[in-house]
Amino acid sequence: MMEEKKGFFKRLVEGLSKTRANIVAGIDSIFSGFSSIDDDFYEEIEEILVMGDLGINATTAIIEDLKAKVKEQKIKEPSECKQLLIDSIKEQMDVGETAYEFENRQSVVLVIGVNGVGKTTSVGKLAGKLKDQGKKVILAAADTFRAAAGEQLTEWANRAGVDIIGGQEGSDPAAVVFDAVASAKARHADVLLCDTAGRLHNKKNLMNELGKINRVLEREYPEAYRETLVVLDGTTGQNALAQAREFSEIADITGIILTKLDGTAKGGIAVAIHSELGIPVKYIGVGESIDDLQKFNADEFVNALFNVQTPAN
Repeated sequence: MMEEKKGFFKRLVEGLSKTRANIVAGIDSIFSGFSSIDDDFYEEIEEILVMGDLGINATTAIIEDLKAKVKEQKIKEPSECKQLLIDSIKEQMDVGETAYEFENRQSVVLVIGVNGVGKTTSVGKLAGKLKDQGKKVILAAADTFRAAAGEQLTEWANRAGVDIIGGQEGSDPAAVVFDAVASAKARHADVLLCDTAGRLHNKKNLMNELGKINRVLEREYPEAYRETLVVLDGTTGQNALAQAREFSEIADITGIILTKLDGTAKGGIAVAIHSELGIPVKYIGVGESIDDLQKFNADEFVNALFNVQTPAN
């Protein structure tokens, strides 16, 4: 397990290299280029954070926090601000222990996301992770509008060694969830993972569909803890933030899975989503293999972003 974590941190460091080049190089030049801490110094940092897709809200909060710390600790040298900045970014992102409550309860996890963001793959990887924790997992293939979504999920189910319900193209998603709930109850499953559609361009249909699924769950499985995760593609930056905002208008989103962070200079979007919407990033993906989806850890993420080597604990 330790090996896997270490390997993931290494991949995270590599995966965030584009974001790092975008943000950190600029920040380092500010720390070395300024001889005193003044408004220009703060403005430069602010600009780089905004350009790095950290978003206005998060950036403002980080700069305010940095100013307070500098004042409090009577810091005079710009170079001494780097660690304070790193700490401020981490504080913006801490998800807290209760974020993964669903793992310890009998639960239903709905996973939503538009096509092409890596949703079905994320559901498969999450199933594998939960199974490895000794959980009994059932997958519901309720994204019945996308051709081959069911086949793809079945492949992941086989790989993860978990049962799958549904998968017929064109069948009613709420009916699939109904069958999956019956199955989860009969087999005493710990987690029922539902891959659901996310056609944002047709918001009304999506709302109706999610409404139907929610009614089935409330009626048939009221005892299950509810978690709703949205999958977003990290490479799309501000567009991912806009999608998260739209989804949060039509569903009670409890967390984000942020994929494809290995291919983007926009890794800062993880900070923005958390700060702008108050929805925590709970999992991040930095590659194709089943181990490449990991719980989001603010410390590790920011350390990888700034390439701060921490002693293995």
